[in-house]
Amino acid sequence: MNDAPIGIFDSGVGGLSVLREIRQLLPAESLLYVADSGFVPYGEKSPETICERSRAIAEFLLAQGAKALVLACNTATAAAVADLRARYAVPIIGMEPAVKPATLATRSGVVGVLATTGTLRSARFAALLDRFAGSVTVVTQPCPGLVECVERGDLSGPQVTALLSRYTQPLLEAGCDTLILGCTHYPFLRPVLEQLLPDHIRLVDTGAAVARQLRARLTEQDLLAAGPAAPVRLWSSGDTVALVRVLPLLWEGNATAEPLSV
Repeated sequence: MNDAPIGIFDSGVGGLSVLREIRQLLPAESLLYVADSGFVPYGEKSPETICERSRAIAEFLLAQGAKALVLACNTATAAAVADLRARYAVPIIGMEPAVKPATLATRSGVVGVLATTGTLRSARFAALLDRFAGSVTVVTQPCPGLVECVERGDLSGPQVTALLSRYTQPLLEAGCDTLILGCTHYPFLRPVLEQLLPDHIRLVDTGAAVARQLRARLTEQDLLAAGPAAPVRLWSSGDTVALVRVLPLLWEGNATAEPLSV
C-alpha cells in the first residue's frame, strides 16, 4: 500500500492549490486529482447533492487504488467528510476555514472570512466559530462568482478585481486585520488581494495545514511512500479542454486531463 497513490478532489480546479502543498511536502507520493467541474460551484448546491457527488468521486478514486483521500474543498468537507469516514477505512483528510490560526493572529480582534455560501451556512463552520472564535469578532462574506473566475483562469482581470474589492470592503470597514481564504480556489487570487488590501492585512489559508495533517496520518499508519512518485493524473467531470487550458496558470508540473464519467 505504501506506493499506492493519494486521491484528492475538489469541485473544480481550486484544489490544485492543495495539491501544490501536498506535492511540496510529500514529493515521493503519487497523486490523483479529480476536478468535479461539471458540478461547480459546490457552494450553491444542496448538502445532499454535494454528499452524493463526494461519495461517487471517492469510490472512483478508491477504484484507482488510492490509499488515502483528501477533500480539497471546504464545502465538500462540511457536507460529506463525516459520511465518507463512516463508509471507507482509508485515511480521509478534510479541510475547513482557518478560524483557529486567524483568531490567534489577529491584533484588532476582528477576523474576516471569504468563503462560499455553502461553507458559511454549514453546521461545521458554525461549530468552528463556537470552538475557536472566543472573544474575537468573525465577519463572514459569501463570494458568489469568484470560483467561476478561477475556473476560467481569470485570476487578475477586471471582473475578479471588482468582485474582490466589493467582497473585502465590508470586512475592512468592520476593522478586520486578518482575512481567511475559506475556499481552495481563493489562494490563486492572493496576488490581486495583496494589491487591493492594506499592507497590515494578513491572509490565511489552510492548504499547507492539510498537507501536514495528511503526512501525519500516513506516518501514523505506516503508509508513507518511498518514491519515486508517478506522474500526477487528473480527471475532470467538465470540459477537459478548458482544464488543460488553465492548468499552466495553476499547476507548475506536467499533467494531462482525462474525462471523468461518474
